[in-house]
Amino acid sequence: MKLSTIKKEKKKKNQPKEVKEKDARSIMKILEEAGLSEEVLVSAAMELYVPHPGVENREIAERVFKRELKHALSDPNLSMLLYAGMLLEKAGENGELPGMSKETFKKDLTFLIVDEVIGMSIAKYISGDKGIFEYVRFDKLKPGILSKLGPFMDDVIAGLIGGASANMYSRGKGNGRKTKAAKTKVKATKKKPEILQGGFAG
Repeated sequence: MKLSTIKKEKKKKNQPKEVKEKDARSIMKILEEAGLSEEVLVSAAMELYVPHPGVENREIAERVFKRELKHALSDPNLSMLLYAGMLLEKAGENGELPGMSKETFKKDLTFLIVDEVIGMSIAKYISGDKGIFEYVRFDKLKPGILSKLGPFMDDVIAGLIGGASANMYSRGKGNGRKTKAAKTKVKATKKKPEILQGGFAG
């Protein structure tokens, strides 16, 4: 990430020209350690997959979903939001949440809505309002791993899958692969990294 592109007046004081992330922990690695590998996330997403222009079959859908998942997880802000949900889950399991006992947390009472607020925030951050609709679909039906997760984590992961799934449907054109023309262009330009148009909530 280059900070030199940010206008001078919008920078905080003493900002470096470039941020080095070489030693930073990967959110995907953290999710894997919690039993939430890419394979597990894709499997849950595909349980609610519906054929759609650009993602006409499951094979294409898996490819495009993986692309959108990778794109989403490349954002450090989203990574920290996911991690915050994971920490809340651990705190709840240990009875460390303010105003809530361990026993109450385990019951996942209906008055607890902060988990859903976090899930919706994650989905909306990734793909805007359309992500919220997908989040609700995954949160209600709880496919795959979602049915086995705790009060916070089922919403956190439903938000992640819902957001990536919404982008899979809206940005499915291209089938998750580069066209022949795009491949030729990349070769000629010494393999410049692919940039997904629309960014987050796009």
